[in-house]
Amino acid sequence: MANNANQSERATQRMLMIMPLLEDGLDRHILIQRQKEIAGKHGVSYRTIGRYLEAYRDGGFEGLKPKPAAKEATGTAPEILEMAIELRRECPTRSVADIIRILELEGRIAVGSVYRSSLQRHLQKVGFGAKQVRVYSKTGAAARRFQKEHRCQLWQGDVKFGPYLPIGKKGERKQVYLAAWIDDCTRYIVSAKFYANQKVEIVEDSLREAVTQYGKPDAIYVDNGKIYRSKWLADACAKLGIKLLHAKPYASEAKGKIEAFNRRIDSFLSEAALGGAKTLEELNDRLNLWIQEYYHKNPHSGLSGISPETAFRSDHRPLRFLDVAQVRDAFLHRDSREVDKVGCISFNGQKFEVGMALVGRKVDVYSDPSWQDQVEIHHPDVDPFIAKVLEIGPYAGARKELPAHLRTTAPATSRLLDALGQKHAGTKAPAAIATTFRSQAEGTGHV
Repeated sequence: MANNANQSERATQRMLMIMPLLEDGLDRHILIQRQKEIAGKHGVSYRTIGRYLEAYRDGGFEGLKPKPAAKEATGTAPEILEMAIELRRECPTRSVADIIRILELEGRIAVGSVYRSSLQRHLQKVGFGAKQVRVYSKTGAAARRFQKEHRCQLWQGDVKFGPYLPIGKKGERKQVYLAAWIDDCTRYIVSAKFYANQKVEIVEDSLREAVTQYGKPDAIYVDNGKIYRSKWLADACAKLGIKLLHAKPYASEAKGKIEAFNRRIDSFLSEAALGGAKTLEELNDRLNLWIQEYYHKNPHSGLSGISPETAFRSDHRPLRFLDVAQVRDAFLHRDSREVDKVGCISFNGQKFEVGMALVGRKVDVYSDPSWQDQVEIHHPDVDPFIAKVLEIGPYAGARKELPAHLRTTAPATSRLLDALGQKHAGTKAPAAIATTFRSQAEGTGHV
């Protein structure tokens, strides 16, 4: 009796909530507005009010009474849960309501014997909730938190969309991009810089800056973007002895440390917007100031309250610096070009003077995005040398001479004709023709 009275009381409370919604001819927009007002007044969700209204329309006052709690028999509940897990494994996006419906249709459970909220709670408890399974379906396993033991064992890299700056033609506003590298162990930023594009060159420049300043890491960890899948990056890492690791597709949570730093960058951009940076140089100067004097010096929750700078400086693992020439060679791009008839090659939309000695031959062109007007030429027959952009003036200059071993000569006569003449002179003259047409004509009397 007490239970029935309690159910009636709760049904009365729900009835009082939805009374303003039962007015005849109520406009849909007004209905939604009132529903939201009621939800806010009573501290329940908008969907809950809608559920009460639907229950009243379906079953009247009785429909508003709370349904009895699901009965979970100790003998059958584990079996039902196991069947539900099997269905969730088959299709990770399958809802709890669909799972129950399938079990009912297959006759494995009685209709109405299992409630959605109850099954959902048990699935969540054993690790098969909707959000949990969504993570498994993306990565193949739950993304576990990890942290390297020492600095420079692993760097995580990423590119983030930045603000718009008036750096285009005639002051046109163009978006800039942040390329950054963070040390996995200490959260220390080894390189971060804004660029005017998002080509592979920004990865090259930022990584070279980090390697030059802090030595080489054991490995770098990046996503599957096109700029991180370039042949150049794979070759550069191989030459430097750096292991190149890629996260699984659509698993941004695997690079959690650089992703967290990118979120911190949003607060920097809010501050930088107040100053109104007009150039990349200004924006990068402010970024460097913010990193060195704020981010690096503030306590980090992932480092037990110490700052990234303290964690990085106090790590006893020595930094491994590389020879300058080794770093330079590793970061050069290599292409092939054929030298044209005037001793030039075409490269990146420009003409470079290579020299007449290599006309018609294929050469290796080593370049660096930071070089504006020169490239390095390699060929087995010559020592490597720098070729500069061809400068075309208003007048044609004197043509450069070929090397001595390639120069042509200008003889006084033709050796071919001389040889033919000598051969002709050594042969006998043809015998005289015994009979002529004139003598034949005289013998007949006709001339």
